Amino acid sequence: MPTPADDDALQAWLRIHRTPGIGIRAVARLLAAFGSAQAALSASPASLRAAGLGETASRALASNRNLDVQAELDWAEQPQRHIIPCDSPAYPQRLAELDDAPVLLYAAGDVELLRHPQLAIVGSRHPTPGGRDNAYRFARHLASAGLGITSGLALGVDGAAHEGALDARGITVAVAATGLDRVYPARHHALAERIAAEGVMISESPLGTSINRGAFPRRNRLISGLSLGVLVVEAARQSGSLVTARLGAEQGREVFAIPGSIHNPMARGCHHLIREGAKLVETADDILAELALRDALKSYATAPPEPDGSDCEAPDDSQRELLEAMGYDPVSVDLLVERLGLTPEAVSSMLLILELKGSVAAVDGGRYQRTP
Repeated sequence: MPTPADDDALQAWLRIHRTPGIGIRAVARLLAAFGSAQAALSASPASLRAAGLGETASRALASNRNLDVQAELDWAEQPQRHIIPCDSPAYPQRLAELDDAPVLLYAAGDVELLRHPQLAIVGSRHPTPGGRDNAYRFARHLASAGLGITSGLALGVDGAAHEGALDARGITVAVAATGLDRVYPARHHALAERIAAEGVMISESPLGTSINRGAFPRRNRLISGLSLGVLVVEAARQSGSLVTARLGAEQGREVFAIPGSIHNPMARGCHHLIREGAKLVETADDILAELALRDALKSYATAPPEPDGSDCEAPDDSQRELLEAMGYDPVSVDLLVERLGLTPEAVSSMLLILELKGSVAAVDGGRYQRTP
């Protein structure tokens, strides 16, 4: 049960956090000068300037002494809701090492999971079926081996990575770009609730914060900052996922990328990263070997989920021939008709059957692609 002193400290941290121009470096100077958030908040503007705070920030902090933060305090009283200042033992150590670490974090879920070794998995919001499947399967395998999976709750690769970790009964951390009283994108509302119940969601944005242009780069530095490494599954050449990878490299994290077809525009970002020095990975075990964590994670490993048996039926000879004719790049029905010498009706019928089995998937432009 929080004491009145705890409440006073938390109110002080919330008011400091809501003050423009005060980041983690300024907070370090304030704590060194005044010893606590409450004392810093009570200091005169002259004393704040003497501690190294600028004129504008000093005036802003002084004016925030009575800022109403009751709604956030009420939110934190709900089960599994937390506000974590940077001086709290619950604050993630890997984030604390960053020069631009958040002053505090809002969290929904099990905050102990933030201490766990994590891998960031990021990629396109519009992946190919194979890319989405890779994100899910890599996350499920790595989570079942005991590694936490961190991502940004976005559509596409992010959502698939969270789902893979949850389905493995493993650990997942979602970093939100909004306040935790909102969900973006709205289509992931159920997924966000599941992560809060089985994993943990965090944000540095105050409650009530909606999406804005600068939200994603700020979120991305936390995704990489929490993690030992960043895996990019699929990304276009100009992609926020490459920003996350760059931030991870600047933070001293490992960067991994899955290669793809030279004809797939969603593979070009990964190929660029590999040319720049990212580690090419073909299996999830490549990542575990590179991070040298297999033994350390043994006690956290979960049994991988059993296959549901829904796609166990093997293709017949004609379907197998069609799969071979497809190769591994997206192809049109017309091209398959040309390669196989069959009628469009016959090819379309086999594609429908294979799609129901999960062996192929429709992609943009009326084309089809094999699934892993």
